[in-house]
Amino acid sequence: MPVAGERSAARREAMGRRLARFAALRGKAARPGEFWDVVAVTAADAEQALAYRQQLAEKLSRKELPLGARYHVFVDPPGPKIGNGGSTLHVLRCLEDLYGDKWTSFIMLLIHSGGYSRRLPNASALGKIFTALPFGDPIYQMLELKLAMYIDFPSHMKPGILITCSDDIELYSIGVEETITFDKPGFTALAHPSDLTVGTTHGVFVLDPSSFSGKGELEYTSCRHFLHKPDIETMRQCGAVCVRGNCSQLSSSGDHSDSEMDSECVYTDSIFYMDHSIAKQLLTFYKQMGTLCCEIDAYGDFLQALGPGATQDYTTNTSNITKEESQLVEVRQKLYSLLKGTTLNVIVLNNSKFYHIGTMQEYLFHFTSDSKLKFELNLLSVAFSIFSDKAETLDQSASIIQSILEPGCFIGPGSVIEYSRIGPEVSVGKNSIISGSYINLKVDIPSNCFLSSLSIKINDQVKYVSMVFSVEDDLKKSVKLLSDIHSLQFFGVSLLVCLDLWGVKISDLLFSSENTGLGLWTARIFPVCSTLSESVRMSLKMLNSVQHMSAFKLNGFKLLSVEEMLTYKDVEDTLKFRKQIYDEIRLQRRKEKSDL
Repeated sequence: MPVAGERSAARREAMGRRLARFAALRGKAARPGEFWDVVAVTAADAEQALAYRQQLAEKLSRKELPLGARYHVFVDPPGPKIGNGGSTLHVLRCLEDLYGDKWTSFIMLLIHSGGYSRRLPNASALGKIFTALPFGDPIYQMLELKLAMYIDFPSHMKPGILITCSDDIELYSIGVEETITFDKPGFTALAHPSDLTVGTTHGVFVLDPSSFSGKGELEYTSCRHFLHKPDIETMRQCGAVCVRGNCSQLSSSGDHSDSEMDSECVYTDSIFYMDHSIAKQLLTFYKQMGTLCCEIDAYGDFLQALGPGATQDYTTNTSNITKEESQLVEVRQKLYSLLKGTTLNVIVLNNSKFYHIGTMQEYLFHFTSDSKLKFELNLLSVAFSIFSDKAETLDQSASIIQSILEPGCFIGPGSVIEYSRIGPEVSVGKNSIISGSYINLKVDIPSNCFLSSLSIKINDQVKYVSMVFSVEDDLKKSVKLLSDIHSLQFFGVSLLVCLDLWGVKISDLLFSSENTGLGLWTARIFPVCSTLSESVRMSLKMLNSVQHMSAFKLNGFKLLSVEEMLTYKDVEDTLKFRKQIYDEIRLQRRKEKSDL
């Protein structure tokens, strides 16, 4: 096996080729069989679906996507959350409603993007699949990256559905003569060598050792048993642990020197494909079930039923479930009965790496530190931005994406600025995220700050709100009782103390939702303002008051929670602000060219 540096360089070169192939198709009609027949994105509710459709329409009109495919946004049915497994079933039904029997002839990409992204809130309003990446001209978003990563698949795929999530990246290299083919009946999944600790938060394949060597870059094998987020002991007991580069020899030594060199590994999941005979069975199952009232996981609840070693044990194990619904065990058992005995084919990519960008920490790490992802995707420090040499930025580790930085501003190391306009007297600390903001005052933004601005519409009037947190704050944490809110932390300070500083009364009206619990996500603390820059100023004053323990009263302002900001979001106005920045950068580029 080549050393880690060579493996990474091979992935970079392979991805460069795929990006070039995708770039050649942007804005052009693909030949039959060259691209997806259908690209479907899921949304959690009607508001999110509308935001996705607006962004897709804009991309198509700007010729940023290949033409000829049918691009769809499918919204989950109203009511309880149904998980990405439930969404998958619902999409099958929508396809049948739209296309009749014809849907079973499509080669299709299904991207699950129906979450609210509480761990990466700059993606909450417009969706994780529309997260901007620091490369491309114009900027690539996660959607374009997905289409580029999988660009070689449609021409080697029988009609069926490839299922992926919106916040993961799979980079891989295979031999020049080799192709990844999805042509077998049943399910086919990609597998990536990973550390054992990575396996505890992923699906892990127990592979058939007789059909697989762990050598070479690409191998086709089958899975005896799929483990969903197993502990390390279970991985060992089930025979999932391999030695890198020689995976038929199972090892029990615990050498974890270089995560890509000759140490133990397990093969973990990422994307998977199902052919249309399986899809039709699942659709029939969905119709028989009527309404789903529980969250089904497309990975845990479909794949655990597959392979000769599958048992029914998992159907009653709800330890990984956030909310146990009464219907879940019944649905799992029915799915198990339906799918048991089905083959799980596995395409082992021995030189591949799975990256996840689902949290603020992962986002900052991959975009700004010297990560392998940064090297392999050739991520830039300054991507499609106006940025004069006079801007006093510190070093190459900051990441500037489609933004305008005025001379004199200072951006600390490890910070990401996206879709923003930063004035000359602004200093941004380390490891901060600034998104969609216009900052035109003299201000020092502290390190580890998360600041994201949104246009909202209330009573037909466009207003602005900026949310501010620490990148360490837990927006998923909630409590049940008002008497417990002291345990919630805002920038390392008890929320109770913050509310006192801001003059916000504690009552039942403080939180926007009972069902989602009392937490930073539902706390009505962010002031509604009439301009974007004013909303940024107010939120930074709130933060300043907490950092210096000095009162800053929010009396007289209408206050919204993040949850409400998303309900009232005005996608059109938010995109308009981005477009103004885009147009200004384009104009500047043209001017620079004509000056030359």
